[in-house]
Amino acid sequence: MTQQIPREKFTVVGGNHAATDQLAEKSVSFWKEVRLRFGHNKLAIIGIIILAIVALMAIFVPIFSPYTYSQQLGVYNGPPSAKNWFGTDDLGRDVFTRVWFGARISLFIGITAAVIDLIIGVLWGSISGLVGGRVDDIMMRIADVLTAVPYLLVVIILLVVLKPGLVPIIIALSITGWVNMARIVRGEVLSIKNQEYVLAARTLGASTGHIISKHLIPNALGAILVTMTLTIPSAIFTEAFLSFLGLGVPQPMASWGTMASDGNNAIDTAPWRLIFPAILISITIFAFNAVGDGLRDALDPKLRK
Repeated sequence: MTQQIPREKFTVVGGNHAATDQLAEKSVSFWKEVRLRFGHNKLAIIGIIILAIVALMAIFVPIFSPYTYSQQLGVYNGPPSAKNWFGTDDLGRDVFTRVWFGARISLFIGITAAVIDLIIGVLWGSISGLVGGRVDDIMMRIADVLTAVPYLLVVIILLVVLKPGLVPIIIALSITGWVNMARIVRGEVLSIKNQEYVLAARTLGASTGHIISKHLIPNALGAILVTMTLTIPSAIFTEAFLSFLGLGVPQPMASWGTMASDGNNAIDTAPWRLIFPAILISITIFAFNAVGDGLRDALDPKLRK
């Protein structure tokens, strides 16, 4: 008959249960650690707050404003006042309402272009990196051809052909904008695809689509999120630049770029028409870049303790 030995007769060597339990409690998952590290980045948190305020103002101001973005009030180039907080433009329209309506357009263009770049770039880079060989060579040479022509030149030519408008701008920004995302995803995939868990999935007969969706993309998610966050302000700035060339959204619609372009013509007589959209463009781009830098630092494995 087996005799049970009392637990008290055993001695823990090199540690104790209390210390072990304390170490176990300190261990956190990767994404929880990312959230904690991101939360300690004050600049990134400020960026999140700014973006939240801009988004809420863009949603609610045009709804509750007593004026519409195209309504002419009869006060031309009026300075900021209690009735018109940001003044009026040369057609007597309320600049405050138009600025926040323009925020909708600018944010929609930036986010939509970034999402399209994300979808095309992730699929292109994942397939290229995973399949490799001749397929990888062909796909990357196509990407090289697209990047050989200056980005802005391609966008301008497309807008001249398609005529300025909301959808043509998004198409023009996305036609080559996905290449950078594809290169980054391909690099991540090349470093991941020879890991043991990917080889095991291949051995078990997993399809290419399954490997991409279940193994490659989740493990490259950090680089994808950072790249997408930094793509949005780039698209907003490019739209503003195109508006200076007269290739922005058509009137009477307004974006920050078109308002800044119109305000630039009246900078001597009505500087508020340029100042307010320019400030919003600047702080929004700053906020997106701050969030992107915060995500990059939070997801950097070299900073893990």
